[in-house]
Amino acid sequence: MESKDYLKDISEIKNLMNKSSRFISLSGLSGVLAGIYALVGAAIAYFLVKNSDRGYLILDGYIFKLCLLILALVAILSIATGIILTTKKAKKQGVKIWDNASKRLVINFLIPLLSGGLYILIVLCQGKYGQTAALMLIFYGLALVNASKYSIGDIKYLGIIDIILGLIAASCPGYGFWLWVIGFGIMHIVYGTWMHFKYDRN
Repeated sequence: MESKDYLKDISEIKNLMNKSSRFISLSGLSGVLAGIYALVGAAIAYFLVKNSDRGYLILDGYIFKLCLLILALVAILSIATGIILTTKKAKKQGVKIWDNASKRLVINFLIPLLSGGLYILIVLCQGKYGQTAALMLIFYGLALVNASKYSIGDIKYLGIIDIILGLIAASCPGYGFWLWVIGFGIMHIVYGTWMHFKYDRN
């Protein structure tokens, strides 16, 4: 009997340590909505490009600037939705939204993401945009893997998938757009749905 109590105490201590070192209130539904935003944005961008006079993008073109605006809106909507739904979930769980665990999560997520974002801007300023989709997938995937140490570990699998898709896009530039759609759109919906039923509904 004492042995069982001892094991139970160890298990409870382990759970408390895990909760204190990891931010576990990420919302699966926010992932689903981020994927939907990405698909809608991609559809609008595809329509704009295909119905333009050239039928393709140029860096100083009006359509290119519109596509950048759409991309920015998708990112803003995804971040805002993630913050709102995660805050709501954290309050429901009685967990602080901004503590040491969430700070570590944000810092470790932003370091690869901002580095990648700056690198992509540098490449674009050099007039090269053929690898943009690949770079976005790779750096976003690295950010997820890096942040997974301080959150739900399962997000690293989404990160690994995005890295693989990014590498495929780098070797097959003509398919970068569609691989971007799979990585940021479809995989977010699949991952978010899985996380919602695994964690949010419990």
